Amino acid sequence: MRRVILIKYGELSTKKANRNFFINTLYNNIMGKLRGYEVKINKDRARMYIEFLEDDLEDIKSIVDSTFGIHSYHIAYIVESDDSVIQSTLLDCISKEKFSTFKIETKRSDKTFPIHSQDYNRVLGGLLLKNIPNIKVDVHNPELWIKVEIREKETFIYYHSYAGSGGYPVGTQPKGLLMLSGGIDSPVAGYMALKRGMKLEAVYFEAMPHTSIEARNKVIKLSKKLAKYCPSIVLHIVNFTPIQEEIYKNCREDYVITIMRRMMYRIMEKLIVKYNGLVIVNGESIGQVASQTLTSMSVINQVTSVPVIRPLVLMKIAVQYLYQDIQLLILNLRWQFQKKRSLIMIV
Repeated sequence: MRRVILIKYGELSTKKANRNFFINTLYNNIMGKLRGYEVKINKDRARMYIEFLEDDLEDIKSIVDSTFGIHSYHIAYIVESDDSVIQSTLLDCISKEKFSTFKIETKRSDKTFPIHSQDYNRVLGGLLLKNIPNIKVDVHNPELWIKVEIREKETFIYYHSYAGSGGYPVGTQPKGLLMLSGGIDSPVAGYMALKRGMKLEAVYFEAMPHTSIEARNKVIKLSKKLAKYCPSIVLHIVNFTPIQEEIYKNCREDYVITIMRRMMYRIMEKLIVKYNGLVIVNGESIGQVASQTLTSMSVINQVTSVPVIRPLVLMKIAVQYLYQDIQLLILNLRWQFQKKRSLIMIV
């Protein structure tokens, strides 16, 4: 018996002709992030599993957690496809768990295995009921959902499921350049772009001494945070001081921010060509600041023909409406409660 991390693709399974490309990209991403660990990764069109050293399990789980393209994963036991071995392994593993209800689901890929799937569910369920006290079967809402997959040479047994990060593997989309500032919006936009499979490099516009070394260090720290979700992120730091000072000297004060943003977009367009990017990604959100009104965004955008991806552009508005809906719901509930209380007092 050995343990593996069994990975399920989820959304990748819908990619038809491109399916192998997505799976191979995911495989390469995981292998890159596990460099330095003694692992072996096997993959096919349905799933992938990682063989590991027991001492590395928690580290590897953390890496799998932060890898886009994974729908879910399990810690699975692999045993010989033999009835007695399956039963003894299952009983040994499940006896260590705490639960009151369970369900067993058998999938018999190897049709030469002598017991049909539904019959084997009853065999294994009876085994657990007979040997573990105070448990019962619940096929609708079990505390422990045990899955047994019987293949030609080996059988997988697993029951704990862990949610993956979802999305597409990084690298299944072309490269974008992220305008990364020290705020929260731009790294969140970068995270969302990575989750849809986009490669990213980051660009930070620095204007020392108008900006501080602490601001630069914060951006570097944010880059490292984003690098957790992809093989690596290159951070380009642009010296924007000369341009910014010329803008302050020669432009009306109420135009300064708009003109600076236009200059940043012009620089981004050149960097896109230099580093073989396809799009600009930023954290702009309508109404967040004065330069992010629709009018300002339209004026700023006119200096570039490169597509600009704004993952957060409507999110704050959506959150605002959601918040208002929740507030209205709370007020309505309070009114209903006060109305009922008044009726009770009258009676």
